[in-house]
Amino acid sequence: MSKASINSQRLLDRLRALGEIGRLADGRLTRLAGSDADKAGRDAFVSWLQGAGLEVAIDRIGNVFGIWKLPENAGERPLLLGSHIDTVIDAGIYDGCYGVLAALEVIETLKEARYAPARPIAVAAFTNEEGVRYAPDMMGSLVHAGGLGADEALATVGTDGTILGAELARIGYAGQEEPGFLKPHAYIELHIEQGPVLDRESVPIGAVENLQGISWQRVTIDGHANHAGTTPMSMRRDAGYAAARVIAFLRDRARTSNTPTVATVGCISFEPNAINVIPSRATFTVDLRDPDEQRLLEEEDALADHLKELAGAEDVTISVERLARFQPVTFDRGIVELIEKAARGRGLAAKRMTSGAGHDAQMIARIAPAAMIFVPSVDGISHNPREHTSGTDLVAGANILLDVVAQLAAN
Repeated sequence: MSKASINSQRLLDRLRALGEIGRLADGRLTRLAGSDADKAGRDAFVSWLQGAGLEVAIDRIGNVFGIWKLPENAGERPLLLGSHIDTVIDAGIYDGCYGVLAALEVIETLKEARYAPARPIAVAAFTNEEGVRYAPDMMGSLVHAGGLGADEALATVGTDGTILGAELARIGYAGQEEPGFLKPHAYIELHIEQGPVLDRESVPIGAVENLQGISWQRVTIDGHANHAGTTPMSMRRDAGYAAARVIAFLRDRARTSNTPTVATVGCISFEPNAINVIPSRATFTVDLRDPDEQRLLEEEDALADHLKELAGAEDVTISVERLARFQPVTFDRGIVELIEKAARGRGLAAKRMTSGAGHDAQMIARIAPAAMIFVPSVDGISHNPREHTSGTDLVAGANILLDVVAQLAAN
């Protein structure tokens, strides 16, 4: 196929339109999985799929697929593209949505160019990638890849007490297809970087070669509540102080390391949570990430050792619950090289990268060759209404996806 380009206006208009679905009265964008806003976003996406003449299929976990196949290629495994359209609370408009809508745009561009692929091409919008309302995150793609049973996922109880399966049925997206029905030949996900590297280095394209392993744990520290004024410091069993020591330990260890390990405590709560009472309980989450599995194991072991030592030193009881654990992913070398080649063909610089965030691609990589394309996020901001990528970069990334898809679908 001769060099073509996507319809930039169509892509940008759809991004803006989807970005208005789920706006609250205060202007914040929130489109959580299984919500009424999620239904409205899905409805818009399905209408665009139908308008493009694609076959629409929905599986039991609510993953939505738009499939382009020809009579002569219908028996081949499809090239799968996509991402997600659910959001965090008070979100930007690009995270996930860009990858889904750019994939649709690529298929439409190829159809309009009368390109005849040797295999079907499909776009997926995976359910509950963000994991805000229901855990774990990347749920739809995990179920599709066979890493979590559909029935177990559908029985998940949300932060608001709802059940995912019931909510999908309520909004009309409890599909009939069995998850995994579509077995991909390969998978490519286009995404904003959600980090500062490409923007800081003025590089328009990231060829993502691997993705960090993720360890999520919930730590509960039990001490003894007592009067804040009458209890001497030496006689306290202060769960709040013990939690602070863990937070400082994690930050200091990561900052002084010469590795790319990162550590975050993102949620914390005290009981009884009163200004004049020593906390009897502290509960907090720990997020550890590293692109190397052995290093990630070492960080988990270091945390476990620290907690054991801390329990004795502060006379507290500590328990740990595993919330999620994903090994690092190495993406397909051949597809990464195709991304770099496509960038050169468009006169664009490309940088090989590690993804610091989790993505649906890491789940689909379990069952098919996969890779990701990144475009810059201004100032590295994401999961925030200030999330922004320039139209020029959005179009450039979509054109790289177009070129890679045309190459991969040719045989």
